[in-house]
Amino acid sequence: MTKRTSRILGIVGGLLFVLGVVPLVVILFWGHNIRRLLGASADSLSGHTFAEHRESSVHYKRLKDFSKDPDAPATPAPAQAAVAPAPARVESVPETLRTAGSTHEAVRPNPYTLVSTDRFSTFAVDVDTASYTLFRRYMSEGRLPPREAVRVEEWMNYFQYRYPAPQEGDFRVDLEGAPSPYTPGWHLIKVGVQGRVVTAEQRKPAHLVFLVDTSGSMFSQDKLPLAQKSMKVLVQGLTARDTVALVTYAGSVRDVLPPTPATERGTIFAAIDALSAEGSTAMGSGLELAYRHAARHARPDSVSRVIVLTDGDANIGNTSASVMYENIRGYVQEGVTLSAIGFGMGNYRDDVLERLADKGNGNCFYIDSEDEARRVFQEKLSGTLEVIAQDVKVQVEFDPEAVHTYRLMGYENRAIADKDFRDDKVDAGEIGAGHTVTALYEVKLIGTRSPLATVRVRAKRPGGVEAAEQRFVLERGQVHDSLSRASANLRFAAAVAGTADILRGAPQADNWNLSTAEALAESALDDLSDRAEFLGLLRRVRGMVPPSFARSTP
Repeated sequence: MTKRTSRILGIVGGLLFVLGVVPLVVILFWGHNIRRLLGASADSLSGHTFAEHRESSVHYKRLKDFSKDPDAPATPAPAQAAVAPAPARVESVPETLRTAGSTHEAVRPNPYTLVSTDRFSTFAVDVDTASYTLFRRYMSEGRLPPREAVRVEEWMNYFQYRYPAPQEGDFRVDLEGAPSPYTPGWHLIKVGVQGRVVTAEQRKPAHLVFLVDTSGSMFSQDKLPLAQKSMKVLVQGLTARDTVALVTYAGSVRDVLPPTPATERGTIFAAIDALSAEGSTAMGSGLELAYRHAARHARPDSVSRVIVLTDGDANIGNTSASVMYENIRGYVQEGVTLSAIGFGMGNYRDDVLERLADKGNGNCFYIDSEDEARRVFQEKLSGTLEVIAQDVKVQVEFDPEAVHTYRLMGYENRAIADKDFRDDKVDAGEIGAGHTVTALYEVKLIGTRSPLATVRVRAKRPGGVEAAEQRFVLERGQVHDSLSRASANLRFAAAVAGTADILRGAPQADNWNLSTAEALAESALDDLSDRAEFLGLLRRVRGMVPPSFARSTP
């Protein structure tokens, strides 16, 4: 073969390579990205279900790790499904159950934990309710909430529970258990904390600073106008011992109304009515001014609280988020608390308000109607304004000879290291007057030993330094042999928590369905209107999710 012939063959071979391989690479590359743009990954196009994708992408303690017989050797037991059934295969879940344009990632659900490995479960209380009210708002628009916005504890704690009042101390804990309606062979344990009630006459004087977002994004009727109505509802419930100040932030910060006696309603209402929405948003500067006002009145014998009313769509101005949160922490130490009140949709930042409330030792609510404004600011005024205990921690100690495995449903954002339970420098949650806190555990019981668990509640009085501790015991006799014998409180909490776990895509809820939750809720209405409303919403949800989640158990 001549050199010329060799060169010609080399050129031809090179052209064939370019014409054959390069287009193939381009097709593969662009094909993958086209699928991504269309919302379908290569896995989904290959036939993988949403449940399988979630199983591989969410890191949690595998159910099979806890499916061993507690008396068996270390080798995995063959009959895993008897303890923890594998996730069921389900149809593809609507996009609203995945992201729905959420601005923050979903929190990984608490894992199943072996009691022999860790018998303590420790968390800070949470009385926020914004997640449930936001769900109700989504439903009013015919949509399911993004799974990232579903926080189980805020759903459970939205509702009224008729727990016994404390006989001594700030709290009483109501304990009971029953067989799980969702997973055969497992039980649910309810921990219901009731705070002491404060009457209107006993309530401390309140010095409130409204910090109102008046940026252009607050223009719509469900934002600033509803915020104005909400403030008026609150002011109408105040007395001559209370004061109100008003600060706004948009393109700049305005000191609209100095501290004014709450009885001067004409002056206060005129200042509220004069507000208008325009400009950009600089939350950091507004918070600084509002907190300075509130700090002037911070003393042990009164309530000093900043109430932020916003859609959460905010930049923070000239300071960083970490600096802003650190500034809030300094005012918290002076005794100033915070309520973060959310309004509107579209650009609503649920994550911003939750973080503010957490850092500000306060509570977080979402107002979707005048009725909700009356509920938060009128019917529950004392609980909304007055903290009866701060840095409230709950620790459940399970007996390893009575309980094999447990999982706390929700409270992922409120987890506390077990070793920090008695460290009074560690920040925790706050409870308002008359508030209840409900937590549910899934547990696998073993043996016949009693008691099953010891529940400890540790908290400080407002402004206090040292915490006091109360102790409560769950005996085996408090676990009912059937769910029908459990209280309406337990059955309803199970309905709400189960629904929330399904909608947030918890791996443990892959084989659960909403018909079970509906039957539970229907049996536990207890003549309470908020429970009846939930039942109606749940029935609508069943028509919006895949049949695997909605249908009755065969």
